[in-house]
Amino acid sequence: MNLTPLASRTPAVVRDALVRRGMDAAHADAAARGLSPAAIVFDDVSHDHCRSLVEIAQRQGLESLTGNGWVLLAGSAARLVGLARPGAAPLAGAEAEALTGALRGLVEPPDRWVTRRGTVKLDRPVVAGILNVTPDSFSDGGRYLEPDAALAHAEALVAAGADMLDVGAESTRPGGATPVTVDEEWHRLAPVLERLERALPGVPVSIDTVKAEIAERALHAGAWAINDVSGLRLDPHIADVCASHGAGLVLMHSRGSTDTMASYERATYEDVAGETAAELGEAVERATHAGMARERIVLDPGLGFAKTPAQSFAALRGMALLVAQGFPVMVGPSRKRFLGVADRDVGAQDQATAVVCVAACQLGATLFRVHNASIVREALDLAHAVGRA
Repeated sequence: MNLTPLASRTPAVVRDALVRRGMDAAHADAAARGLSPAAIVFDDVSHDHCRSLVEIAQRQGLESLTGNGWVLLAGSAARLVGLARPGAAPLAGAEAEALTGALRGLVEPPDRWVTRRGTVKLDRPVVAGILNVTPDSFSDGGRYLEPDAALAHAEALVAAGADMLDVGAESTRPGGATPVTVDEEWHRLAPVLERLERALPGVPVSIDTVKAEIAERALHAGAWAINDVSGLRLDPHIADVCASHGAGLVLMHSRGSTDTMASYERATYEDVAGETAAELGEAVERATHAGMARERIVLDPGLGFAKTPAQSFAALRGMALLVAQGFPVMVGPSRKRFLGVADRDVGAQDQATAVVCVAACQLGATLFRVHNASIVREALDLAHAVGRA
């Protein structure tokens, strides 16, 4: 008899071991995720219910920790999901439904993002190349303001490995961006969208805007999705527009207006990861209430937005709270101040960006919004080849 220890915290190791022993890849992947360690916290529970949950944990082979009004259950993801399995579940009703929802992203991560014009597959990391058609963006303001220059840069991003393009015509840069009118924003966007539609018709395009009217016009002009950096705070009707068009919608966490959200003015948290997840959860509720299907929604923790450098790293470390909600997660660390290289050349900024993207990939992110598609594409492909964490 031979024994082979496996690090079950890394699903790829278990998956590969099962495949080598004859299990098909799909079943091996599901089994490996089920064996991965997970934990769930029940808050605001009575003393009697706390004791009941501990007894359930013992019967199900789970570990438990308790405190004043809370219970933490830990074990394999499969055993935790088993608490809510129909037919023979120790939990029932709303509690079982809540548990299933809370663990959805851990055991069944989304493999696609449905947009207005097609499906973006998430079977490998997706790189979204940033195309700013603004005079005042913090990294490349004014460089691609002319439509021909914008198209040339878009083609270069795709050639360098970008799977999609994220186009913005209103800056949210640190230091106080200048808000623009609907007419000015559309004046910048319209000719660029027209050129992208002609030259790169099969490349998904999301539009970075906080205005429902711009979202409406952009989707009519060929955009696939809307990237709302205010998470529906500034114009909730964006959800109605996206729902009516069947478009994709990225909900990013931020606080404040377009000219303050990149500052630290509202960077006050007791639990930055938890509050980010909760506020994005509220945005999801608004979106689904407007008719948005879950398969069309992506979440973004908003690294660098209303967060100090330490808070951005804490939000990144706690990204599992977003992944567990069952939506694809996008991150946009590119050339942000929290990387600590803002006063160095672009090469250093892009290397740091790639490192954070790989870390985010290992934590469950699947979409990466960046300026330098080439270096990030290479880093993510290597990380993906090693295997999902």
